[in-house]
Amino acid sequence: MSRDGGARRWTDERIEKLVGNLLRAGVLISAAVVLVSGICYLWHAGTGAAEYHFFHGEPSPLNSVSGILASLRTLDCRASIQFGILLLMATPVARVAAAALGFYLQGDRTYVVVSLAVLAILALSLSGYWVR
Repeated sequence: MSRDGGARRWTDERIEKLVGNLLRAGVLISAAVVLVSGICYLWHAGTGAAEYHFFHGEPSPLNSVSGILASLRTLDCRASIQFGILLLMATPVARVAAAALGFYLQGDRTYVVVSLAVLAILALSLSGYWVR
């Protein structure tokens, strides 16, 4: 037992394991959501003939995060697919946040600042701030 009451110290290796497990879990969960939702979509809409003459984009409720979350309440299969893609997009963002937390717990101020700067840039990029 260590002097600090058994608490494990945050080492670089421990942060790497945390981040690696987070990335692995994020990808596997998002893949499972997309797979199950895709099967659901094909089950309900797979009998119709595909029309490739005209491009039909996603309906407007599925073009925003709030619309996707609202459509999930109705158990819409397409909204579930979009949600799985959102989970996949959120995985690297969660990775940067976890790294910042790990560096903070480790006491490495330089990497905390760098991680928070990267997190801010990701948040601005994903919010669409740059395209206004």
